[in-house]
Amino acid sequence: MEKNHYHRRKLKDLPIEERPQERIEKFGVKALSDRELLAMLIRSGTSRRDVMELAEDIISRAGSLSGLLRWDPSDFQKICGIGKIKSLQLAVQVEVSKRMMKDPCIPLSPIDEPSKVWKLLFTESKVETVEKVWVLCLNRKNRLIRVENITSGTATNSTVHPREVFRPAIRHGSSAIILAHNHPSGDPTPSASDLAVTQKISNASDHIGIDFLDHVIIGEVENCPKKIGYFSFSDEGLI
Repeated sequence: MEKNHYHRRKLKDLPIEERPQERIEKFGVKALSDRELLAMLIRSGTSRRDVMELAEDIISRAGSLSGLLRWDPSDFQKICGIGKIKSLQLAVQVEVSKRMMKDPCIPLSPIDEPSKVWKLLFTESKVETVEKVWVLCLNRKNRLIRVENITSGTATNSTVHPREVFRPAIRHGSSAIILAHNHPSGDPTPSASDLAVTQKISNASDHIGIDFLDHVIIGEVENCPKKIGYFSFSDEGLI
């Protein structure tokens, strides 16, 4: 009998040695490539493109697997072979991933250097397409009490007010704070507005009696002039 021209090529149609499920059973999930992991979520391809080709196309257009964190259903539907239902399913899986990363894990060690601030917030900031501002509330030993997002949009002198910055610190009985915000471009180089905000918060800190230890701009290592992924006002002697 002639093979159905419209048969959708699924994972089970691939050669056994190429099937991600068999590779998981034999080697474990960590052995799978990004393409294979995504193929497991897509499950089936089309008559012209198998599921692995679809996965490869999606990752290529997103730039990387993590690039999918910024995709919505309309982005998935631009891929030939991804229909409305599948695009919604993939968008849901993306949202689950984002929510799992949403709340930063509270470290037990003191937050005593800007690289720790970057590690704490980088995963969450990477999925953002707008600037977000966080306040890290610290105790007397510089251990983290709480991280609070106080604003989204653009971290300008008018939107980041000392009242909003120090409110969570006062509420949680903090001895010190660290201000942090992301640059969606990935380049953490401060703007004139960033400098103005930092100076305003520093001046307010003297009156309120809560130490302002640092302002850290979160970026990406590959887009950072110093290749460290962040800019620290304290390290640069600006606080």
